[in-house]
Amino acid sequence: MSLFEGAGFDVNAPLAERLRPLTLDEVAGQRHLIGKGMILRTLIENDTIPSLVFWGPPGVGKTTLANVIARSTNASFITFSAVTSGIKEIKEVMRQADESRAYGRRTIVFVDEIHRFNKAQQDAFLPFVERGSIILIGATTENPSFEVNGALLSRCKVLVLKPLSEDDIVELLRRAVSDKRGFGDLKVNVSGELLRSLAVFANGDARSALSTLEMVVLNCEPRDGEVTVTREIVSQCTSRKSLLYDKSGEEHYNIISALHKSMRNSDPDAAVYWLARMLEGGEDPLYVARRVTRFAAEDVGLADPRALEIAIAAYHACHFLGMPECSVHLAEAVIYLSVAPKSNSSYIAYEHAKKDALERTAEPVPLAIRNAVTKLMKEAGYGKGYRLAHYEENKIADLQCLPDSLAGTEYYKPTSEGVEAKIAARLDAVKAWKKHLAEKRGR
Repeated sequence: MSLFEGAGFDVNAPLAERLRPLTLDEVAGQRHLIGKGMILRTLIENDTIPSLVFWGPPGVGKTTLANVIARSTNASFITFSAVTSGIKEIKEVMRQADESRAYGRRTIVFVDEIHRFNKAQQDAFLPFVERGSIILIGATTENPSFEVNGALLSRCKVLVLKPLSEDDIVELLRRAVSDKRGFGDLKVNVSGELLRSLAVFANGDARSALSTLEMVVLNCEPRDGEVTVTREIVSQCTSRKSLLYDKSGEEHYNIISALHKSMRNSDPDAAVYWLARMLEGGEDPLYVARRVTRFAAEDVGLADPRALEIAIAAYHACHFLGMPECSVHLAEAVIYLSVAPKSNSSYIAYEHAKKDALERTAEPVPLAIRNAVTKLMKEAGYGKGYRLAHYEENKIADLQCLPDSLAGTEYYKPTSEGVEAKIAARLDAVKAWKKHLAEKRGR
C-alpha cells in the first residue's frame, strides 16, 4: 500500500508539488507582498487583481501565487506555458475570453516563463489586455525590462519576489516533515541543524529545498516505521551546490558588476568571492579575463602601470590552461587589482577627448605636425616649423600639437595615487618648460 493512498492528492507527485500552498497563509516568504495589509494580499482578498508580472529567481513562489489567485478569484483561470504554447493557441483562448467578457465574466491568463515567448507571441496578448478582455499574470526569472515587450510591460504591475530566507525554508521543511501531504504519516527524525544545512544548500529556492529533503528521506532506511536522517545522508545529497548564475541573463551582469565594484573599492575578499561565483557558475574564464583587463586600464591605470601587464598575463594563462587551472591566475590578478592604487584619469581623458572629437568641427591637423611625404605637400607647408624634440633642450620643442580652437585644453589630469604621482610631477615640469618657451617666444 502506498504511503499516501486515499490521501486526496496525487501520491505520485513530487514533494514540492504535493505541498504547494492552497492559501496565502501557507505561502513561505514574500511578506513584503502578502503580509497583512500588503499590496498583493489586499488585491487577492478584494478580488481586484490587475495584470501582473511576477519577477524572481526559481523556487520563490511565482507559480504558487498564481495558483492561490486561481483558487481565490471569481474569474476563469487559464494557464499557458511559454515552452509549449504558440500564437494559434493564444488566439483561441483570447477568442474565448472575449466571449466570456460579453457575458460579464473575467478571464485571468497565467503565462509561466513569459520571457520565453517571442515578440510576436507577446504582442498577441496586447490588444486583449488593453481592452480588458483578459487579466494577464506573467512569471519570469529574467529582468522583465529586457525580456517583456515595453508596450505589454507598461500595462502590467511588476511585483518582485525575493529569495526565501533560511528561516523561511527551515519552517517550510518542518511543515513538510509533519504535514500529511508531506511525510506526516511517516515518523521522520531530523535535527534542526540538518534542516538548517538543507536550507543553506537550497540558496533561497523552496522547490530545491523540498526536492533535496525528499531525496534525503527516500535514501534513509526505515526502521519500525521510522526514518532517521543522518549527517552522512545529507552530505551525500548535497555534494554540490547549484549556483544561481545565468550566463546570458541579468545575474550575469549583476555579478560582473559586483566584481568590478569590489575591485574598485579595494576589497579583495569580496572580489575573489564574486570571481568564484562566476567561474563556479560556469562562466567563460576568458570573458572574466577581458573584463579584468579593461578594469586594469580604466580603474587602476597609471597609478600602477603593472596592473595591465598582470591582467594580460592572466588572460593568456586562461587561454593556455582553461578551467579549473586558470582560476588561480584570475584570482591573483583580481587581488592585485583590488589592492593597487586607483586612477581613472586615462578613462576621463579619453571620454573628454571623445566628446570633443564627436561634437566639435573636425579641424585640420596643424601644418607643423603633418607629414610631408611628397614634394607638393612640402610646398603646401606640411611639416613647416616642426622641431624634433630629441634635439631640443629638455627634449621638448616649442610646438602646438592641438588644433587652434582646442589649444591649451587639458584632457589628462593625473591623480596623486601610486606611480601616477611621479607622472604628475613630470607633467608639471613639462608644462612649466612649455610655458617658459612660450614666454621666450613672446619676447
